[in-house]
Amino acid sequence: MDFRQLTYFLAIVDHGGFNRAAAALYVSQPSLSQAVQLLERELDADLFHRIGRRAVLTEAGTALVPRAREALHALELARAGVGSVRELRGGRLEMATMASPTVEPLTTMVQRFTERVPAVTLSLRVALTPEAVVERVRTGACELGLLVTSSPLRSPDVVAHHVGDDRLVLVTPVDGPFPPGRAVRAEQLAGHRLIVGQRGTGIRAYVDDLKAQGVDIRIAVETEHRMAFLPLVLGGVGLAVVTRSWAGLSERSGALVLDLEPTRVQHNVLVSRKGQLTPAAGAFLEIAAPPAHRERL
Repeated sequence: MDFRQLTYFLAIVDHGGFNRAAAALYVSQPSLSQAVQLLERELDADLFHRIGRRAVLTEAGTALVPRAREALHALELARAGVGSVRELRGGRLEMATMASPTVEPLTTMVQRFTERVPAVTLSLRVALTPEAVVERVRTGACELGLLVTSSPLRSPDVVAHHVGDDRLVLVTPVDGPFPPGRAVRAEQLAGHRLIVGQRGTGIRAYVDDLKAQGVDIRIAVETEHRMAFLPLVLGGVGLAVVTRSWAGLSERSGALVLDLEPTRVQHNVLVSRKGQLTPAAGAFLEIAAPPAHRERL
């Protein structure tokens, strides 16, 4: 067993098939298949069920995933211990993030990181829910994760750092149903059509809570694509509840942003793997959540 085989194995897991994995790794599909077949012979176990073009993990394959990620993470740490990566003259940092904090605080974090450590490539992976972010970090798919939650994060598998709060606001067309400069009470949303995200997010939980309280909210569109919210609002499809960090972009695009009453606050949380981090991950954590301002949740 070698690290190349484990890299190929995890690429198939992450990309959902041999062809996509081969394309992502810039290797031929036969070479990828041959390496995995050799790994299966060495382990004396099938790692995938081949179903058409799909590759579905067997029980043995599922058991190998966390061990393979741990092994590759250990290799990355070893490489970082010597040579250019330790001095941050190269390397790659994988980070999972939800959609809500991508405008802020993520933009400022990334800007500061790339200014200070320009040689490290930052790879941002989309995760739709807080649980998905934690899972990616816990399993080693990513070293860091940025999520938004309405309640303190309690997970024994990762280290969580509170990096700020954001409140929810309402985005409407400029000629929408509510006057500018005046907060909208939750019950005033009754009868209006809303654009919402998928279940598991704080913004969707806010809308579902209002419905549970008897507010007659109508869901016009449910989408995982947060960037679709603003065009849909401007197109007159419905209204949207977003975090305040999206206010500037929304107003520059021609939308109206209104406060909501009562105020609902969301917590921005940066999570990291337990144990030693690579120098790149450590540098990002130091920049995004300096110890003097870091609050663990």
